[in-house]
Amino acid sequence: MNSSQEPNHSLFSQASTSIQACIECMFACKHCASACLQEEHVHMMRECIKHCLTCIETCQLCTSLELRHSELAEQAMQLCASACQLCTAECGKHQHEHCQICAKACLACAKACQAYRA
Repeated sequence: MNSSQEPNHSLFSQASTSIQACIECMFACKHCASACLQEEHVHMMRECIKHCLTCIETCQLCTSLELRHSELAEQAMQLCASACQLCTAECGKHQHEHCQICAKACLACAKACQAYRA
């Protein structure tokens, strides 16, 4: 089969498990933080928003470092796993659907990042 006949796979489906988990986590965290800002008692969601933003930033870092095969990727993955665990714990305290979805995505990301080996 030549290259013009090969199936066309999206870049996302070809990405590593950790990159896929980080992208899904970033999406869930961005949605959660945005939704938290719309909550009636937004002041009660401060920690949730803070952890979501930290999670987004560490996931972005991991994705960038892994894509360029950086020697720091493994360390970043461990940092990301910690950030995701904190976000999972905080979002898991809230009954809002967006928080529960976020907690689930963060837990999956933490597991993928913990399993990462450069």
